Amino acid sequence: MNHHYRWTSADLLFHCTGLTLCPTLSLPLPGVPDMMWPMAVYKMADVACKCHGVSGSCSLKTCWLQLAEFRKVGDQLKEKYDSAAAMRITRKGKLELVNSRFNQPTPEDLVYVDPSPDYCLRNETTGSLGTQGRLCNKTSEGMDGCELMCCGRGYDQFKSVQVERCHCKFHWCCFVKCRKCTEVIDQHVCK
Repeated sequence: MNHHYRWTSADLLFHCTGLTLCPTLSLPLPGVPDMMWPMAVYKMADVACKCHGVSGSCSLKTCWLQLAEFRKVGDQLKEKYDSAAAMRITRKGKLELVNSRFNQPTPEDLVYVDPSPDYCLRNETTGSLGTQGRLCNKTSEGMDGCELMCCGRGYDQFKSVQVERCHCKFHWCCFVKCRKCTEVIDQHVCK
């Protein structure tokens, strides 16, 4: 049985070391080392194969790496980022855990020496725009919620007029006629 393995351009992705070889990944991302993306993509990839031949005899088999969904890779990296271990450099130049109550990190774990910058505040150096003046959702407990997004600074409430098309009717032949409806809505922005 002849097996022919055909690797796609995605295989190059696993060996890249920077922006020049990985333009589709928009590297680097804040807090995620350049090599974490390709490693995560590679580890989550599966080999997919297809048989070719008369009556499914599989006289020729073509295989390729099937990439995992981008959302799954992102979720895995976010999980690693959230559980990254804080480290410090000893006088001997070795890394040690800041908090010895935690387990030693494995080669699969993310570690950091410098804490992440405060993304709540505007910082030209890191490129963070901060959250002041951003719209937030007062009722949400998620990332878009005012409590989390405004970083404990509170938020201002204002009313705005929203104009939308409404009461639309299709007229024979070939056009839709709508009214314009206005609604006053409450909006919230971070202080």
